[in-house]
Amino acid sequence: MRVLGLDIGTKNIGVALSDELGILAQGKEVILRKSDKYAIARIKEIVEEFGVGKIVAGLPINMDGSKGARAEDSERFSGKIEKEISVPVILWDERLSTKEAEDVMIRADISRKKRKKVIDKVAAQLILQGYLDSEFKRE
Repeated sequence: MRVLGLDIGTKNIGVALSDELGILAQGKEVILRKSDKYAIARIKEIVEEFGVGKIVAGLPINMDGSKGARAEDSERFSGKIEKEISVPVILWDERLSTKEAEDVMIRADISRKKRKKVIDKVAAQLILQGYLDSEFKRE
């Protein structure tokens, strides 16, 4: 079963997809969040195309553990996904995932212009890989 990872932002949604064994995450694409309806329709297409059985959505919790506006938006949007697509959505603490994604790309000497285009996809990949690693450790 494949798992889909999402980095939900106000303008873009980074998307990552696991391999069929649920071991490795790979960045897939960035969905422009024109509207929730548009974004959910694209997510549904990916779920159907790849036989996704679970979605992991990043939950941007503040460093002090509180939830701000972005976390509330992620929870609301994830609820819509679960209702519209009928696939379980797991919220995953994604503190610093975007910062980590940026650091990885800087170390890889990727230009600022290219980083801006793929940062959300890389963040989704890191969120999903963190979840997959935690599941692997439980087995």
